[in-house]
Amino acid sequence: MPTEHGYHIPVMLDAVLEDLCVRPDGVYLDGTAGGGGHSYAIAARLTEGGRLFSMDQDPDAIAEASARLAGLPVTMIHANFATLGDVLAAHHTKADGILLDLGVSSHELDEASRGFSYHKDAPLDMRMSQQGQTAADLVNQLSPQALTEILYKYGEEKYARSIVAQIVAAREQNPIETTLELAELVKKGVPAKARRDKNPCKKTFQAIRIAVNDELNVLNIALDAAFDSLKPGGRLAVLTFHSLEARIVKVKFKEFCSGCECPPQFPVCVCGKTPRGRLVHHKPVVADAAELERNPRSRSAELRTIEKI
Repeated sequence: MPTEHGYHIPVMLDAVLEDLCVRPDGVYLDGTAGGGGHSYAIAARLTEGGRLFSMDQDPDAIAEASARLAGLPVTMIHANFATLGDVLAAHHTKADGILLDLGVSSHELDEASRGFSYHKDAPLDMRMSQQGQTAADLVNQLSPQALTEILYKYGEEKYARSIVAQIVAAREQNPIETTLELAELVKKGVPAKARRDKNPCKKTFQAIRIAVNDELNVLNIALDAAFDSLKPGGRLAVLTFHSLEARIVKVKFKEFCSGCECPPQFPVCVCGKTPRGRLVHHKPVVADAAELERNPRSRSAELRTIEKI
C-alpha cells in the first residue's frame, strides 16, 4: 500500500507541528524517526539556521529516514530515545521542541520478517533495535508466572493464565518460533466468544513487544530527559497509542506542572516548589474525521504536549 514519506503516513502531523510551534531558527529533536515523516515536516521548516536531531534505535528506520531527509538540516542519531539528553548535551544545546511518537512504525508492522504482526508468519522477533533477546526467547524461556505477569501488566489481558497454559504446553513439545504459532496458541487460550468478537492476539502481542523492548521503563527515562533538555518556553509533544503509555505521560506531565507540596494546614509554603511546566491542552488531542480517513492507524493516538516554564 503506498504511503507518504516512504514507510508511513505520520500520525496527526498538523496537530504535532502546531503544538511544537516550529521556528525556522530553532533546535528540535524527533526521538522516533521511523520513516521520517514527522522529521521531514519539521526539518523543511528550518530555513534560518535551525537544526533537527532525528533519532531511532531501529537501523532500518535510520536508513530510510536518512534517505528521506538528505539535504535537510538534520543530524541522524542511531540510538534509543532514552539517551536524547546525552545527544543534545554532546552538541552543547537544548531544544525548542521535542517529539516522541510512541507508535510502532508502519515498517515494523508491515515488514513480516520483523515479527511484530500476528497477521503474517515470521520469526518471533519484535526487537525494535534488532539487538538483544527476542520475543521467542521470552516466550520459550520465562517461567509461567513471569509470562502471565507480562500479559496482565503490559497487555491487560484477562485471559493471561489460560493463554500461558497453552504456551507452556506447546513449548514442552517444541520451541515456539513464529508469530502465527504464537497467534494460534493465543486463540486456543481465549473463549470462543472472544475469538468471534475480534482478533484476540492484540493484547498478548502488545505485552510481549513491550517486554522485549522494555518500553515503559525507557519511556519514563526519556520523558525526564526530554523535559530537562528543553529550553525555557520549549515544548515536548508525545503521541501515545495505548492506555499504559498514556498513563505514564499523563502522570509525568502532572508532576512537571505541580507546585507546592506542603501539607494543607501549613499557613505558608516552606517547600519552595513551583511548577516547571504548563499543559498546552488540558485534554489529549485526538484524530479528527479527516485524519482517520487518511490514516486509520491514528485511531488510538492521543497527543499530549507540555511547555517548559
